[in-house]
Amino acid sequence: MRRITGIAAAAALTVLLGGCSQIESWMNETVATEAADQEPEATISPGPPLETEETIEAFPETEASGEADLWEAEGDGLRLIVATDIHYLAEELTDKGSGFTYAIEHGDGKVTNYIWEITDAFVAEVLTENPDGVIISGDLSLNGEKASHEELAEKLRQITGAGIPVLVIPGNHDINNVSAARFSGGERFPAETTSPEDFLEIYQDFGYADALSRDTESLSYVYQMNDYTRVMMLDTCQYDGGAQIGGMIDTGTYEWIEEQLIDASEKGMNILPVAHHNMLEESQIYASDCTIEHNEELVELLEGWGLISLFLSGHLHVQHFANTDDATEAGIWEIVTSSLATPPCQYGVLFYGDDQSFRYHTQVLDMDTWAEVNGVEDENLLKFSQYRTPFLEKVFYNQAFDVLEKHKDGAIPDDVQEEMSRMYAIANCYYYWGRAVEIAKQMKESSTFRLWQEYGYPSLQTEYLEYILDEATRDYNLLRSDESPE
Repeated sequence: MRRITGIAAAAALTVLLGGCSQIESWMNETVATEAADQEPEATISPGPPLETEETIEAFPETEASGEADLWEAEGDGLRLIVATDIHYLAEELTDKGSGFTYAIEHGDGKVTNYIWEITDAFVAEVLTENPDGVIISGDLSLNGEKASHEELAEKLRQITGAGIPVLVIPGNHDINNVSAARFSGGERFPAETTSPEDFLEIYQDFGYADALSRDTESLSYVYQMNDYTRVMMLDTCQYDGGAQIGGMIDTGTYEWIEEQLIDASEKGMNILPVAHHNMLEESQIYASDCTIEHNEELVELLEGWGLISLFLSGHLHVQHFANTDDATEAGIWEIVTSSLATPPCQYGVLFYGDDQSFRYHTQVLDMDTWAEVNGVEDENLLKFSQYRTPFLEKVFYNQAFDVLEKHKDGAIPDDVQEEMSRMYAIANCYYYWGRAVEIAKQMKESSTFRLWQEYGYPSLQTEYLEYILDEATRDYNLLRSDESPE
């Protein structure tokens, strides 16, 4: 298996470093010129799993965590669906031509070519599950296109129309994003962006209009979810003067947060905080762009009140969790739900008790059934469970292959480069899905890993692969507050 389509080594390195969002800025700069220079391949289609050593199993195709029966709600509380990083693109903004196709195949793994169907399937599953509420923690749009926000809001109204509250918060892609674009042929053109005022107007019915309290310094708010729990939606984005990747909370918002904690404490309420950016350093690779600046200040503030057991976030696109207390895991848990737009295209199901207990598991969208029920004829959607894995593998394979090709000035034999790229692709797939623990030991003992150590240094790609395998100690798709998920 050779490189699918070549890209510059520097661009591939940006992909590696841009796990949170940097890939989008690179895409916007290169799509037009790359697509004009060469004819892109057709949209990625299903293919066989990448060949690996016998000790490494293929990327799993299970439709769900397989543990859902362990998470039935017991006691009083809320059953919530948690989704993030939809990266919705309005259909009117693309002709699905060569420039659009090239951007997808050399992006960061988002299945943007089917984001409309993915969103519709998600809405359908929410209506079937009938939860007490839906939380969407940012990056609602691909790159902050106003039309994308408007179109997504219309789809979400199907949920609120059924009496299920939907709470949203902006992500770093959503507001004042100069990368907002529409695709036509092999080129991209500027699209209308979204201001903070636009965002508030578009999503008034998704938390803001019924907020118990609104922060005057940001788009943060508090929503009374039931008699015992308030959801604190924290706007951690920096968009004054243009969207930035990293997140922070300014002094005025910290003061507002403390006021909300005081009020909740006086009234005996729990607080469930939600943000786009991560409260903790969930990834050593992406810490600077994904973790809230001066996060220790936020941790100290939230831990001091005894009102919080759980913090929800997104941005990373990787399924993960961590605790503010590394030693005893007696602090606040942060769960990072993976991107709904990135295979396996999953969301979180959370039971949050009135006593602050919680149980969380992920649920993979059943695209196959949705497509069949809705009379879809596209084979990729009818067999999405077979389509999604090769799609993601090929994206990650391209990332590794192009970096390796430039890393040693062509000194790595072709067959070795291909083998190393296959390993990287599979390891990264498992990492994104939060299941790297299943393959870490076999991969670290494999001859392919030794090839990375022989040929890969010095490179961030090698460090990233080592981090994936070293960090893989548990399945990040299941977590409950009353027992260790080891």
